[in-house]
Amino acid sequence: MELWNSTWASGFILVGILNGSGSPELLCATVTALYLLALTSNGLLLLVITMDARLHVPMYLLLRQLSLMDLLFTSVVTPKAVVDFLLRDDTISFGGCALQMFLALTLGGAEDLLLAFMAYDRYVAICHPLNYMIFMSPRVCWLMVTMSWILASLSALGYTMYTMHYPFCNARKIEHLLCEIPPLLKLACADTSRYELMVYVMGVTFLMPPLAAILASYTLILFSVLHMPSNEGRKKALVTCSSHLTVVGMFYGAATFMYVLPSSFHNPKQDNIISVFYTIVTPALNPLIYSLRNKEVLGALKRVLGKCMLTTQCTL
Repeated sequence: MELWNSTWASGFILVGILNGSGSPELLCATVTALYLLALTSNGLLLLVITMDARLHVPMYLLLRQLSLMDLLFTSVVTPKAVVDFLLRDDTISFGGCALQMFLALTLGGAEDLLLAFMAYDRYVAICHPLNYMIFMSPRVCWLMVTMSWILASLSALGYTMYTMHYPFCNARKIEHLLCEIPPLLKLACADTSRYELMVYVMGVTFLMPPLAAILASYTLILFSVLHMPSNEGRKKALVTCSSHLTVVGMFYGAATFMYVLPSSFHNPKQDNIISVFYTIVTPALNPLIYSLRNKEVLGALKRVLGKCMLTTQCTL
């Protein structure tokens, strides 16, 4: 196959899930609605946690970071996919593809690590409540957040630079929702088997330890909950943990499918559906599952909205 010039002026064609579906208009409307839900719910959560001093505790500081990551993650992918579909222009420049890959890998990797830290936070809160502010001091909390961003960005930078250094063929069509490693490697006019093995090993290394930490944390939480004397406390803890594990299952299940399963298990249609889960569906559901059903958050939301309405009335 003839090589094409993979410079900053070159580009790819993203043939995403919207173009390959039987009813693209309905799917586009659904994706847009989910994106607006993600914007609204994550934006509200960011506003409430930032403005209400009562929520300036480790658990909600971590939740604020999760909302920020989700908001940025879905914004890296969804607006372009929808606009491209409406304008019938599916092209993305070489530089734009590299930037999208770097941002998506950074935000996905940071969320991967943050979910593990959040599980540890819940373990300390339920199993060691008297020592909570020792194990989860503000310094420890910010260290967790910083580690998530730095490790994820360094990993993403390495992946992006190595993936984009390959020569690509004239078949520029990426049969995927966004620029990601597996679909891009299918276009490479070079032997990528060693790199695919490295992606597999690094995927296992990056995904499995946090997932193991999450499962260990929630197993210890479950044992602790079952010994609670209060039925109400036991029920509340079980509901909270089950909702958290639902989010974890969706995120890690999709990420494991993309980056851990061998390429022989992949096909464009499945990959597109899986990518929708962790780039669009999960960011829209996370605030609803984690926070917006919480009485403390709802109370804070009422107080913040009340202040905003009062300020508006005073201004008028």
